[in-house]
Amino acid sequence: MSKTPSNYVSWFRNSAPYINANRNKTIVLMLSGKAIADPRITDIIHDIALLDSLGVRLVIVHGARTQINQRIEARGLTSQFHKDIRITDEAAIACVKEATGAVRCKLEALLTMGLANSPMHGAKLSVCSGNFIIAKPVGIRDGVDFCYTGEVRRVDCSGIKKQLDNDAIVVLPPIGYSLTGDVFNLSSEELAAEVAIALKAEKLILMCASNGAVDNRGKLLESLNTDEAGQLVNSKNQTDEIQRHLKVACRACHAGIQRAHLVSYKQDGALLTELYTRDGSGTMVTVKSYEQIRQATIADVGGIIELISPLEKEGVLVRRSRQKLENEIERFTVIEKDGAIIGCAALYPFADEKIGELAGLAVRPAYRNEARGEQLLSSITEQAITAGLEKITVLTTQTAHWFLERGFEQASVESLPAARQQLYNWQRNSRVFIKVLE
Repeated sequence: MSKTPSNYVSWFRNSAPYINANRNKTIVLMLSGKAIADPRITDIIHDIALLDSLGVRLVIVHGARTQINQRIEARGLTSQFHKDIRITDEAAIACVKEATGAVRCKLEALLTMGLANSPMHGAKLSVCSGNFIIAKPVGIRDGVDFCYTGEVRRVDCSGIKKQLDNDAIVVLPPIGYSLTGDVFNLSSEELAAEVAIALKAEKLILMCASNGAVDNRGKLLESLNTDEAGQLVNSKNQTDEIQRHLKVACRACHAGIQRAHLVSYKQDGALLTELYTRDGSGTMVTVKSYEQIRQATIADVGGIIELISPLEKEGVLVRRSRQKLENEIERFTVIEKDGAIIGCAALYPFADEKIGELAGLAVRPAYRNEARGEQLLSSITEQAITAGLEKITVLTTQTAHWFLERGFEQASVESLPAARQQLYNWQRNSRVFIKVLE
């Protein structure tokens, strides 16, 4: 995007719905030890400060795997693992304490910065840490004693929420404390998932070196359901880090977290792009739903007719014969829930004018107040952009305000593509609305 005032204003306006959606929501953000050691960590801290200023309730879980390895090597010791889990003996737990303490201090120092002429100026962030995590030992598995390697036993949700209610950012190191006074080394990814689940957070964000999961050609997978993500956990196409993140993302989503995101700490502004733009920047993982939005097939014709017939009788939609609908079925997108069609919409492109017509938008009455219309509009918009169209037009007699509220502007019949003008029904006298795609 060019840095002109008009483009900036347009971007800022388009981000408003996402700002509103994330305000006062709890987000658990996991920063690995590598992320904290990366030169871009200062920029990430700036973005975290911005999230705080926009009303996001933040819990930061940090890792220290890199820093622990460095301390173990400095002592002439060797890191021991079994099935990718660190064996934390007496010597290793001392290194864990040193590393996590140093990393936490670094994070708190960065979050306290307030230099003039910097994004942190005037931020005045309040940061809190403490014994919020009760842990238990992993114990002996496959005959291997993991010593001071632990897992989460309980999260002090009330303690964390009190700090969030006081507008503090809560920072959690990858360690936990037992009721016997022992300190245990925890996996930062699993800790982040357990904290998100316990807090019933809206999102879990896992920051990684790459942009996210990729397909067989190396192309970024922008969204996955948990079934799809689970199939990639052991895929050779994914890095070890992505495999770990996908595993805990699936765990969190199955336990009630609506969305888990894999976001790069190496890409400038990726965190903001993921949260405040439509396309995002990483991989989003959600639970596979019995409801899906997809392209219509010939088998959906009966369901679409059942859905749109009442609206055709009321004059809300133009009548379509079954034959016409069958011939144009590839233009339709449907929302299916438990085998039933509960919503539909169609896109008719006029490639020469780079305009697409949105038509046949309908949602079953029982689902009309649950944003299904917005989902269909969003899907049609994405299809139009992919097809290289620059505008979407719609003709309506009874739903003008719904489209006005979603960025459409009233236009004249003459603004329609020439071929569409010839088909315009003057007796029906539909209003014309157009939206410029960005």
